[in-house]
Amino acid sequence: MEESPLHTLFPLTWPIPTPITHPNLLQPSDVQREEDLQRNAGSFRHWWTAIQAAKDAVIAQQKKAQPAAPEIEQTLGLLSTPEARLGLQKLVYLYESALAYFPTSFKLWKAYLQMRCLYVLGKGVKPKRAGGRKKLAEMREALEDELAYAERWEAGLDGVVGWEEWKSLIATFERALTWLPTMPRLWLMYFTLFQHPQCPAQISHTHARRTFDRALRTLPPSLHSRVWTVYLLWSEAKGGSTTARVYRRYLAIDPSITERYTAILLSPDNPQPRPLEAAKLLLGLARKAAKGKYTSPEGKSPYQLLGEWLDVVQQYPEEVGMDIEEAQQQLAAEPGASTQNKPATKNGTGSLVRFAAPPQPVEEEETYDEDVDPSSPRKINVEKVVRRDGLDVYKDQAGRLWAGMATYWSKRGEFEKAKQTFEEGITSVLTVRDFTQIFDAYAEFFESLITALMAALESPEDEESAAEIEADLDLQMQTFEELNDRRPFLVNDVLIRRNPHDVQEWEKRIALWGDNDEKVAETYTRALETIAPKKASANFHRLYINFAKFYEEGGTTGQSEPSLDSARKLLEKATKVNFRTVEELAEVWCEWAEMEIRHENFDEAIRLMQRAAYVPKDPKINYHDQSLPVQARLFKSLKLWSFYVDLEESIGSVESTKKVYDKILELRIANAQIIVNYATFLEDNQYYEESFKVYERGVELFNFPISFEIWNIYLSKFVKRYGGSKLERTRDLFEQALEKCPQKYCKPLFLMYAKLEEDYGLAKRAMAIYERAASVVSDEDKFEMFTIYIAKVTENFGLPATRSIFEKALEVLPDRQTAQMCLRFAAMERKLGEIDRARAIYAHASQFCDPRLFPEFWSEWNQFEVETGSEDTFKEYLRIKRSVQSQYNTEASFLAAHTLGTQKDAKSIEPSAPVDPMAAAEKQATKGPAFVRATTTVVKPAESNADKSMQDGDKAAEGNEEEIQMSDEE
Repeated sequence: MEESPLHTLFPLTWPIPTPITHPNLLQPSDVQREEDLQRNAGSFRHWWTAIQAAKDAVIAQQKKAQPAAPEIEQTLGLLSTPEARLGLQKLVYLYESALAYFPTSFKLWKAYLQMRCLYVLGKGVKPKRAGGRKKLAEMREALEDELAYAERWEAGLDGVVGWEEWKSLIATFERALTWLPTMPRLWLMYFTLFQHPQCPAQISHTHARRTFDRALRTLPPSLHSRVWTVYLLWSEAKGGSTTARVYRRYLAIDPSITERYTAILLSPDNPQPRPLEAAKLLLGLARKAAKGKYTSPEGKSPYQLLGEWLDVVQQYPEEVGMDIEEAQQQLAAEPGASTQNKPATKNGTGSLVRFAAPPQPVEEEETYDEDVDPSSPRKINVEKVVRRDGLDVYKDQAGRLWAGMATYWSKRGEFEKAKQTFEEGITSVLTVRDFTQIFDAYAEFFESLITALMAALESPEDEESAAEIEADLDLQMQTFEELNDRRPFLVNDVLIRRNPHDVQEWEKRIALWGDNDEKVAETYTRALETIAPKKASANFHRLYINFAKFYEEGGTTGQSEPSLDSARKLLEKATKVNFRTVEELAEVWCEWAEMEIRHENFDEAIRLMQRAAYVPKDPKINYHDQSLPVQARLFKSLKLWSFYVDLEESIGSVESTKKVYDKILELRIANAQIIVNYATFLEDNQYYEESFKVYERGVELFNFPISFEIWNIYLSKFVKRYGGSKLERTRDLFEQALEKCPQKYCKPLFLMYAKLEEDYGLAKRAMAIYERAASVVSDEDKFEMFTIYIAKVTENFGLPATRSIFEKALEVLPDRQTAQMCLRFAAMERKLGEIDRARAIYAHASQFCDPRLFPEFWSEWNQFEVETGSEDTFKEYLRIKRSVQSQYNTEASFLAAHTLGTQKDAKSIEPSAPVDPMAAAEKQATKGPAFVRATTTVVKPAESNADKSMQDGDKAAEGNEEEIQMSDEE
């Protein structure tokens, strides 16, 4: 291959151009500048000014030059024209001359290197940063930021054609770093050469790596992060072993970007993925995170890191995991971990052995583990890691781990091992979610296996292999069907493992077996052996009862031979179980007795209840004392005694039943229903006095309101039984009942008492009881009580006798009810012809009635005045109404009253009554002066003054009802 003629143009800057070697560097116009620089060789300002002037002249000359051919410009970049190459030499000559006097000037070196990089690398373009450069605390963020704002170049010098110029630029950087080795900016500028796409391979690989290493050795540790940011990105671009070695070095001091490194190792763009190394790194991170020694920058938990490791294992099973034989051998060789390739050992004193330094004490030494050493080529024992780091730690999230491990074995072709793992997983997990994950993966495994066998069956090698494949296919399909049939049982197993004391799940298990009596009996037995009585959920006793019924009925279908003796033995065993509550034990005894009754063993049922209800010598045991077994507190179970007494009533004698009832009362465990039942039983057997004694005992045992119900039944029964024959005794009972009765409950008793006196006693006593009740009952019942009292007095003594009752009611009742009572009082007085008294009552009630809330009251009073009043009384009515309305308008309750008043029906509001008298007056003033209308009424001879007043009232009602009617004479 012939060398391109462009090679002859380079190098341009080596050896360093001078006027002697390159006569065209200086022009006659430059003589004055050279003389000035010689006179002021020690002045940095003169040199800097000369350089800037030369730079401007070079730029101006380049703009005037003719552009080169496109192919030459693409190869040489900015050096494609002779003017540009001459300009570079001129600037190099000036910079080198200045550096001879100022070799340690950072400003001069930086400008010089930037100029040289511009001609070689081309014009650099960087994205603009929003808000400037930030200080990044984590390397992960620094890498992402550096990658986002990486520099791009335009029109660079080809690395092959311009090799000599590239080499000259490298030499210039080396000289600059010789003088200024601790300037990080110069190192970073140097690193940009290695990232250039046209950088020669001789520079961008080994030389670059060594330069990065020299920078880390030269710069102080505080500046290493800036070097590592570029170093890591450069290594990522190179890939292969370079990336691995650089990242390993950095991860030794900062493991925070391990997850980024593992992503690089497994990237689809990576031509040589390293799944084993990635898996070991992820496993190491998961273990450190579990110990609290590592925090994921992305916020991943130890379980998530372990899940990512398992994903790698599933994706690369052959590259990461051991063979099954090797894994079994390793498990057999434990305990004892391998110590090969251990980085440091301990001497006899417990210190690390170090060279050229005294022994240092070891605070915490981690045991070497080859499974997390990325430099070790040994593969990982996947099953061992999953069990130790996953299943033993995350017991409530084991579904993903079991499914992953089984999938790993299936991808390695170990189908039997995969099935064994699936089976072990679904029989050991503790949550339904984990079970679902494993079962779905298990079903998918069978589907893929069956699909593969069917595909192989379509094109078999020979008939013998076809028969084997067909037999294997039938076997796998049968196993798959059995798996689907077992699913309800497996789910139930999970729930029972999660809580072996869950009675409801055991009952579901029994129901799943259906008609299989052998399995049902076996499940009952397992449940009773497994469940701890004190930890059991509700209705543990039902297992014993249902199991006994299973024996009693001859199995689930009843086709087996019933075994009553087995049922009795089981229930006998149940009576000795220390249940959580006494009621459970009581129900066991009751069910046992019912079983004997079903088989007509009545005497045996009675004996069972006598055994259960045996009262110990010390009956003062607290029923709620949880420290005592339920057997010791059983005799105070009301459920047990209730069943016992029902049994005695059904098949026992009256005396035996009375003894049981008396025992219940003696133990003081009876409730009101027991009292009523006992009394009713005695009454049905014509023991009336004894039943009344039971009621007496009941009202002594209970307080109100419970005793109210007993008194109510007792008194009604007593009155019905004896009527008026034992009147004094009945009165004593009523007085006894009312003595401690609260106001809330005494109204029915008073009414019953008064009815007794009306039917069998004196009306005067009945009225006294009504009067007493009206003052004793609660405020809610007083109005009704006064209404009943008035009705009874009217019936017995006439209307005039009710006047005192009305007056007392007006004193006692609240305002709203007072208004209603006043209307009734006034109606009564009108019936008696007492018009003035009725008018006084209306006037008294008006103070409680806001016209907006009680329009019915004012309408009735208005009608009353129209019918019975005179002109003067009507005027007084209007005056009172205005006064009351003004009073309520000035009170704080006006707004609430107005709101309620507007919600009433418009028909119930007087149309002529203004809402606000002041507003009505102002409205009238806007129309003109108000005058009192004078009316002249011609009184007919047949009409009286009262008739005249009524006519005037009618006219007032038709017009303005508040308008004062006055004659001319008045």
